[in-house]
Amino acid sequence: MHAAPSDLEPVSRTTPAGGTARAGRSLPLVAAGLVLVLLLLVVVRLPWAGDLGMHAATVQRLRHGLVHPGNPLVDAGTPSPYYSPWMLVLGCVARVTGLSVFVVLRLAAVAGLGLLTTGVWRYVRTLSAHRAAPALALLALLFLWGPELFNWSGFLGLNSLALTVSYPSVFALGLTFHFWTWLTGACAPRAAAWWKWPALGLLWASILLCHQFTGVVASLGALAVVIASRPGRTVLPRLGAALLPGLAALWLWPYYDFFALFTAGADLEAIHRPLYGHLAARFGLVLLGVVALGLRWRRDRRDPLVLFFALGVLVFAAGGLTGHYSWGRALPAALIPAQLAAALEAVSAGRRAVRAGWACALGAALAVGAWTQAGTLGYVVQPDALPGVVAAKYRTPWAGYQWIMRAGVRYGDVVMARTFPARQIPAYGPYTVAPGYPDVFLADAGRREAAVTRYFDGGTSVGERRGILREYGVRWVVGPRGLAEAGAGLRKVAGGPGGQVLYRVVP
Repeated sequence: MHAAPSDLEPVSRTTPAGGTARAGRSLPLVAAGLVLVLLLLVVVRLPWAGDLGMHAATVQRLRHGLVHPGNPLVDAGTPSPYYSPWMLVLGCVARVTGLSVFVVLRLAAVAGLGLLTTGVWRYVRTLSAHRAAPALALLALLFLWGPELFNWSGFLGLNSLALTVSYPSVFALGLTFHFWTWLTGACAPRAAAWWKWPALGLLWASILLCHQFTGVVASLGALAVVIASRPGRTVLPRLGAALLPGLAALWLWPYYDFFALFTAGADLEAIHRPLYGHLAARFGLVLLGVVALGLRWRRDRRDPLVLFFALGVLVFAAGGLTGHYSWGRALPAALIPAQLAAALEAVSAGRRAVRAGWACALGAALAVGAWTQAGTLGYVVQPDALPGVVAAKYRTPWAGYQWIMRAGVRYGDVVMARTFPARQIPAYGPYTVAPGYPDVFLADAGRREAAVTRYFDGGTSVGERRGILREYGVRWVVGPRGLAEAGAGLRKVAGGPGGQVLYRVVP
């Protein structure tokens, strides 16, 4: 009698079981490949939503001034945490090649997507040798979420990734998976050479500088890797050799004070409070991964994914209990290990029947997650060509403000606009009076926001409006119809979507 082949052993091509095993390995690879093709097609369109305008504005400022770019959104000489090493590279690309900012962001999206895919592949290889494991893991990261659509930078749901693929958070998360891979190898019993540890420290600092919240996730995952490796006297001094250059790089980064972010204001807490709502609807499918983590914990009390999950839950819960809602951005530190565990259990559980049952459960959960995010197809196919139930899940991206540039607005001009247009206008080169996003380094942000509110208030006098325009050097106003007729020193220049009007300030 022959022993039954394991999940890692090849099965004869002539047996039905062999065909089933090959299909089981091939199906995740094909599915993951199709999803990557979909994301590449999304990059071609680059749908506009969320923070895309902020990142485009950052590249705009760097292409015009690498040394002193100033605030990316308003005409002020303040630092900005958006001036990261990755954005500096993109600014150099835009400056040297002359390519438009949006073409550069598409290149950034391709680079980030490639880095993320290869990073997941390499890291999963440290956890399982099964050929299908990396593809299953990628599918779990994209689809194992919940029945309610959830989009946020740094969160890897398919729809969220489609909208944020050009963001620094995707690039930083790709670096993170590579970082965990190298750190796992460095912590192996046969310790890595000394020179590799300072390189790991610099990589860790780069992730923190590129996207601070992803850097927290990377740090928690790295801590889990170190604890799981049971570091001895050989590894601990090497950790110091990594931390010192990493901390030095954070301290010396010239574009903003990294450590000043720890004293960020209450605006960040208010913005992140929604992360603590609708948890079951948004992340309910991840419970399958929590069960998988429990099984892994029974097999190994120092499993790195279990430790990683525990650290992520601890930070997330602490943020909710203390009112530090920005700590909710550490939630991927709980989601990622659970999603990976769910995928790995389908290829690493004990008996074949158990693996098959788990694979069925995982497949059903992935199908539910894929259906929730089916509206992503609308970013590569015209929504009216999709079935009605799918088209209903599609969310129309923002239209943009190219029309004001065609009407005569130029780089560096100051535009008076409310918050929503202020999130997009700086992407093309102009400034706005108040930033469209919270800015922890802009001391007069509140005063600027109050000035915009007063300007568009129907009860504000013409004289006060003119004074606000003079104070901030405003040359253009984007607002509703009727402002020029109100005697506010404006001349109508062009009309835009949604009844918006561009006015030139008349001296």
